[in-house]
Amino acid sequence: MPSLVWELEGDGKVFLTFDDGPTPGNTEWILETLGKYGARATFFCLGKNAEQHPETFRKILDAGHAVGNHTYSHQKGWQMSLRRYVEDVDFAAQFIPGQLFRPPYGRIKPSQARVLGERYDLIMWNILSSDYSPYVSRRQCVRNVTKHLYPGAIVVFHDSPKSSRNMRYALPRVIEFIQEKGWECAAIEL
Repeated sequence: MPSLVWELEGDGKVFLTFDDGPTPGNTEWILETLGKYGARATFFCLGKNAEQHPETFRKILDAGHAVGNHTYSHQKGWQMSLRRYVEDVDFAAQFIPGQLFRPPYGRIKPSQARVLGERYDLIMWNILSSDYSPYVSRRQCVRNVTKHLYPGAIVVFHDSPKSSRNMRYALPRVIEFIQEKGWECAAIEL
């Protein structure tokens, strides 16, 4: 089975990632915030969102960030046949270039990982902000990241309406924390 990437070589870099976009309004805010701090990130996009919002998707690329495939329709892959899941990922690839893939919910069957691992680098994470949870406060969202952060860490935020409140509070504070440590926010480039 291909390996799942849970962290990367540190070398003073932290890898911020954003799942589920592009989402007009949220994506632009994230890009503006990253730009303000000179930070780079990786956006794991849904094919349907990239198809529906090509101009917003283009802004991610134009700003110099990396993109990855997050399936076309955010399916629960563990409930799908291998064929249907791979078709969903392949369909998304029409709208999202590159070799990075992250399974929704961080769950993938071994058979799916074997097939997709032949075509993509399977990128997971080791720090989950939980920005999407209505039970997590904005301050807790920051702590969920900063208390575990180290060079090489892959951090998940979300580019979605339900995550917006926590993400917009946490992102600048997390970037400032990273920069105060002397680390760099980098895009995933394998």
